[in-house]
Amino acid sequence: MDIVLGDEVEMGEEHPAEADRPLVSMVVPALNEETTVGEFIDWCWEGLDKARVQGEILIVDSSMDCTGVIAEAKGARVLRVPKRGLGRAYIDATPYIRGEYVIMGDCDLTYDFRELGPFVDKLHEGYDFVMGSRFKGYIAPGAMPALHRYFGTPVTTWVLNLMYGTRYTDIHCGMRALTLDSLKRIGLESQGWEYASEMVLKAARLKLRTCEVPVRFYSDREGRVSHHKRTGWFSPWKAGWQNLRAMFLYAPDFFLAKPGWVSLALGLALTLSLVGGPYQLFGVGLNLHWMLLGLTLTTLGYSALQLGILARVFYNFDPAYTRRVERMITYNKGVITGITLGSVGVVLNLGLVIIWLRSGLRLAEFYHPAILGLLLIILGFQTFAFTLLLHMILKDRTRPSEE
Repeated sequence: MDIVLGDEVEMGEEHPAEADRPLVSMVVPALNEETTVGEFIDWCWEGLDKARVQGEILIVDSSMDCTGVIAEAKGARVLRVPKRGLGRAYIDATPYIRGEYVIMGDCDLTYDFRELGPFVDKLHEGYDFVMGSRFKGYIAPGAMPALHRYFGTPVTTWVLNLMYGTRYTDIHCGMRALTLDSLKRIGLESQGWEYASEMVLKAARLKLRTCEVPVRFYSDREGRVSHHKRTGWFSPWKAGWQNLRAMFLYAPDFFLAKPGWVSLALGLALTLSLVGGPYQLFGVGLNLHWMLLGLTLTTLGYSALQLGILARVFYNFDPAYTRRVERMITYNKGVITGITLGSVGVVLNLGLVIIWLRSGLRLAEFYHPAILGLLLIILGFQTFAFTLLLHMILKDRTRPSEE
């Protein structure tokens, strides 16, 4: 079957292993892989036979060579798309997937698609997302550059596990499987290599049931040059940075919420304890400068918490959390709280103004409650602005989309 994206659709011969509604769809991007794609598709049919499941092979082809022609002759469906990136290839393919289970990978014969059983078995067990792991399986000598094997992949995997509370061993493994429903829920947005991290971290955010299975990883066939090498020496570093960027964008809790709580608590403790003036604590003199530090920490912590909430509501990976926020922080509560905080802050600073006027426009000593007043004015404005932004996001989500 040959499908031209955005153009006509031509039906061709289907492989005997395909069913009208196959259980498994193997979705594989291809860019100028005519030297390997034929044998790769043979591997796929062998893998389906060994796993005793019916399936289809969907090649997402951006090639300038005969990759698509060879794939079609071997019984695959071919979706012809412009060259727009690896992540974009999966986005383009999603509407054309017919199977209940989706297995992803590369058609360069580096991943062994003759061994599909572990993926299918885990999906049968009820897992939503099954990652392959080269480190739990087999890596052929020379298959993975030392930079990737001992630095790039372990470091980025460790960072993602730290940020998202996961336990993966190989987040960059290209062979992975998930249900079609899970793929649609993940809603891939990344256009390039970073799709790999986006899938893993969104699976964590959506609380999908995940696991890993070992896979075999082989060296490139003689005469084939990997896409990283085709692009140049900078390509792996660029891919690594893109993956880190994807991790950071979806991790408001790690960067904002938890540090925000610590900063807010410490800042409030310092500020409130110094309202009555300087004092000694374990031999350390706490004075106006410490109170200003408390004001700064409180402001930063409060901002971080608010930004974390806005990010979580914006992404809405956890609808129950969004509903709780909507119930707790209503428009009326937020606006009234903001105005109240600001008003109390103004009153406290009016006390300073009165003292200043009575003292002949001079202050013999500093009036510490004024610092608390300034803090309350800042928090009041932040609360008011945060409430408006929060409900703008909530309102936009419920607005009917235009057809």
